[in-house]
Amino acid sequence: MGIFSKLFGKKDNKPEIEERTVLNMKVGDIVTYDLEDYEVTGKIDYRDSGYKWTAYQLLKGRDSIWLSAEMDDELEVGIYKKIQLPVTEPFPKTLEYEGTTYYLSEDGQAQVTGFGRSEPLSGRQVHYGDYIDDEEENFLSVENWGPEIEVSAGYPIKEYEIKIIAGSH
Repeated sequence: MGIFSKLFGKKDNKPEIEERTVLNMKVGDIVTYDLEDYEVTGKIDYRDSGYKWTAYQLLKGRDSIWLSAEMDDELEVGIYKKIQLPVTEPFPKTLEYEGTTYYLSEDGQAQVTGFGRSEPLSGRQVHYGDYIDDEEENFLSVENWGPEIEVSAGYPIKEYEIKIIAGSH
C-alpha cells in the first residue's frame, strides 16, 4: 500500500470483534453446547480473597443452565443446573443427592458483580459452598443469597466442548 493510499484511501471503521472465550463472554453471546444453542442472558463475577470466577446464565427457551469458568492452576469449566435440595446454615460437611454423597471442599464469602439478568445482584455478598463426590466427577454448588439458599448440580466439561459466537452487544 502506497503513501497516497494510506492518506486518501477509504477508512475501514468496522469495530474489531474480540475473540470470545469462557473467561470473557458477554451478555448477548450465543453458546453452543451439546448440540443446543443458548443465549448468555446473565453473568455473575465472584471475588473472594484474590480469587475470581464467573458464572454465565445460558437460556434456551425456558431451559436455563449455568456455565462456570475459573482460571486456577488450569482452566476449570463446568455446567450446572439448579436443583431442589434443602440446605441450611451452617453448610453441612456432606450432602446426599440422588444416592451420591458429596463432600464440602471449599466455602467462603464472595463479593458479586452481576450483568444482564443478574445485574440486581451487583454489590451483594454471597456465602458459597462447593461440594464434590468421591470420583471428582460431579459437583454441588450451594449459595446463600440471604432469604434463600440455591443449590445446583454440575459436572466438569472441557472448553472445546462449547462454541461461542459473539453477540451484537
